[in-house]
Amino acid sequence: MIVSWKWLSQYVDLEMDYEDLVDRLTMSGLNHEGTEEIEGDQAIDLEVTSNRPDCLGHIGVAREIAVLYQLPLQLPQVDPPVTGADVSQSCQVEIECPELCYRYTARLVRNVQVGPSPDWLVDRLKVIGVASVNNVVDATNFVMFETGQPLHAFDFSKVSDGKIRVREPSKDEQMEAIDHRKYSLLPGMCVIADTASPLAIGGVMGGAESEVSESTTDVLIEAAHFNPLSVRNTARTLNLHSPSSFRFERSIDPEQLDSASLRCAEIILQIAGGELAPGVVQAGQPAEPPSPITLRTAELERILGIPIPNEFVLRTLTDLGLEITGQADGTVTAIPPSWRHDLTREIDLVEEVGRIYGYDKVPDTAQVPMVASHLPKRDRVLERVRNVLMGAGFDEALTASFVPEPWSAAISPWTDQPALISTQPMLGVLEKASQNIGAVDRIRRSLIPSLLEARRINEYRSNTNIELFETAKVYLPLGEQEIPDQPTMVSLVSGRDFFEVKAILLQVVSRLNPNLTVELVPLDHPLLDTNLAVELWVGEDKLGLVGQVSDGGKQQFRLRSAAVVAECKLDLLESLAVLVPLHHNQSPFPPISRDFNFVVDEGVRWSELESTVRQAAGELLENVEYRETFRDQEKDGDGKKRVLLSVTLRSPSETLTGEMADQVSRGIVSGCQEKLAAALLV
Repeated sequence: MIVSWKWLSQYVDLEMDYEDLVDRLTMSGLNHEGTEEIEGDQAIDLEVTSNRPDCLGHIGVAREIAVLYQLPLQLPQVDPPVTGADVSQSCQVEIECPELCYRYTARLVRNVQVGPSPDWLVDRLKVIGVASVNNVVDATNFVMFETGQPLHAFDFSKVSDGKIRVREPSKDEQMEAIDHRKYSLLPGMCVIADTASPLAIGGVMGGAESEVSESTTDVLIEAAHFNPLSVRNTARTLNLHSPSSFRFERSIDPEQLDSASLRCAEIILQIAGGELAPGVVQAGQPAEPPSPITLRTAELERILGIPIPNEFVLRTLTDLGLEITGQADGTVTAIPPSWRHDLTREIDLVEEVGRIYGYDKVPDTAQVPMVASHLPKRDRVLERVRNVLMGAGFDEALTASFVPEPWSAAISPWTDQPALISTQPMLGVLEKASQNIGAVDRIRRSLIPSLLEARRINEYRSNTNIELFETAKVYLPLGEQEIPDQPTMVSLVSGRDFFEVKAILLQVVSRLNPNLTVELVPLDHPLLDTNLAVELWVGEDKLGLVGQVSDGGKQQFRLRSAAVVAECKLDLLESLAVLVPLHHNQSPFPPISRDFNFVVDEGVRWSELESTVRQAAGELLENVEYRETFRDQEKDGDGKKRVLLSVTLRSPSETLTGEMADQVSRGIVSGCQEKLAAALLV
């Protein structure tokens, strides 16, 4: 927000030093971004946070200065003369979409003479970076930058039947805006129309058809209160942003519609002549009055660390526009003004008193009670997951929530429902990288496609070490009328072999709960290699999957080298996590290793063989390790393969003998023969 020093001086006496002023404004929440001298005036750039739309006008900033320096605020007195027939005889307003436009008012100024603006008005607008158009349009801009209330002026002769209809667009409706570009209007947008056609996009921009020109004689002044979310969505969808939409998106003061409209009419009368019709035409409902807030004065010292005089508290709240409605037993009850939507709780009043008093006056030695913080379980789980993966050489990635439709269709491990579609496709690097795939408009159901794209980009840039993981939400549709399920996933992509990645994933699970038993179930999916893909299950719950990308998958995602992907449901891991530090005694006794070379059917997966070995070995088993797979059609026959594996046995209480190890080995061989028809090669 750029404000003019001379313009501000109309409302408050700027007797203070300029450097002191910008410093005080910064300390109170209006951060000073810079100042530029323009034709003898100072254009001061202030950062206005989204919760302070009241400071998006010169009067709002002047009010802050008046409170900080205990100066009177001088507001313009508005009382324009009225002439002729009441406005209601010439104009009507009807709101057909009250959820998009809460209130709409219209005033009529007849017989104006549109032309250049006077020098003082041109200079005021020039300092804040606004070009002069004509005296009527400049008047609406002046009032917007003065009060923060956007206004619009229509050529009343272009309003068919003198009737304003506030409605949603009809099917395939288009409108040419004052930037002389045509825009396709969609359901959910707010349109200001007459009985024949649209005149403006509510809260965003007026239409070229009804804009004020040199031939205009009668001007209709619009002052309205639009739904902030609707204005924001409309501006983003159309990529059409304006100073008006910027203010409506952050919400305006609903109580100043009438005064801002009158102020605009008064300036038009002064610089363009004409007669203001008596009255105002309006539709809609007034805003709900703010709720009272009770401030316990003892909370000021408890939170700020220093005592604040009660007189200062009352004066500050009053100067900020709050109405004091009660004082009793160390409490103050006050009703916020209509322009302060951000004041809803006691802590908000504490902050207001603190920032006006000056946080710089709180000494470093102030005694503020502290309570030891405690990270929530989700954060502690994430910390452990990240530690394991980064320790294994992975880098954390951050990808977009939107993907092209082919990527979304490539893999969806958690739902068969079609992906949600965004009405505003994502623009930028991802879309350019995927220009041959289609619009980036599907909301992801898995993190895997985005990580594969990140791997492809790194490959094409000759980055050889591409080990990536991501923790983020996916969006699983539950039906047309329901909010989608949004579980958090941890996903990774790696250039290592399948077994190493699977071991890393199981290490993540073990780090969260070392006593958890994970069952590996074969997975058949087109994106993954049939022989190197499994699902991870914990009891009846699907935990995740890990698999090597198939040749078709590599071709689809344009990968040059082999890749393994994995994805786990972090919400399930969190529910199963045991975060209390656990201690397990290491056995002081030596291990014994045994190698097994089994001949099995081609369709037997490693996960099945490993599971059988673990069950058969019992408590003495410490580890099972895959070695290699070999095929000898002449000796073993068609459809057979040899799988070499090693087992490590160890007892926690004694040294194993050869006889004990042989007994376990016989059990392993017997179990594999019974369950998998495996034959042991000696």
